[in-house]
Amino acid sequence: MSFLTLTTDFGTKDGFVGTMKGVIWKICPQVQIADISHEIAPQNILEGAIALWRAYPFFPDGTVHVIVVDPGVGTTRRSIAAHLGTQYFVAPDNGVLTPIIEDAEAKGGLVEFVNLTNTKYWLPNVSHTFHGRDIFSPVGAWLANGADFHDMGPLITDVVRKPLPRPEKTASGWRAQISVVDAFGNCTTNLPANAIAGIEKIDFKVANTTVHGLVTSYGHRHPGDLVALVDSESFIEIAVVNGSAAKTLGLRVGDPVEVIVK
Repeated sequence: MSFLTLTTDFGTKDGFVGTMKGVIWKICPQVQIADISHEIAPQNILEGAIALWRAYPFFPDGTVHVIVVDPGVGTTRRSIAAHLGTQYFVAPDNGVLTPIIEDAEAKGGLVEFVNLTNTKYWLPNVSHTFHGRDIFSPVGAWLANGADFHDMGPLITDVVRKPLPRPEKTASGWRAQISVVDAFGNCTTNLPANAIAGIEKIDFKVANTTVHGLVTSYGHRHPGDLVALVDSESFIEIAVVNGSAAKTLGLRVGDPVEVIVK
């Protein structure tokens, strides 16, 4: 059994995602398809990168991940496939795979890239505006069907990289930023929980508001309370119990969070 995931900024209104699935199943009818997200903000490469980066470790070896957040579609930007660790990735060469590449390199795993130039694995007619349908979906399907990764095109080493913003160490603690705002309005920062492990007295200053200390979960405070906690991927999160921190504080991805160790 083979597995393939889709991550796009297409939304679900216009049928683009359904079309991609049709292409995939026509080539590889037995593949199981999982949707990571189709609600990535339009053209937001960073948001797409984080969404897939947080999800891919939970998939089986051999899974093929297709991500299409592609403001450069139809230009000279390359279409690539990557074999990173034990999984495969198909994407535009715009930096969207950077955090996954860094993971594979840090673990000493396999890191290989091919430029998708072998049109044998594309649809016969390629548009200038929908490479998700015409290149990325069929390539992903052929990989899931057992096609040779190295037959997709020549090996390359100069893929585009866009490293994620990292928290900065300061005299009083850390300067972090909001990296994810989820559907509930919870605001995850880019500060990993292990950076402050064992520290009992700590404040988080965000949008002219201070949150004192960490709670274990949302249920440890009352509805409407502003809290900080460790999210499911072990990063520090700012949230409002049974509410939206994003709406309450007007937070967006990229907003600063000062972490003060007392």
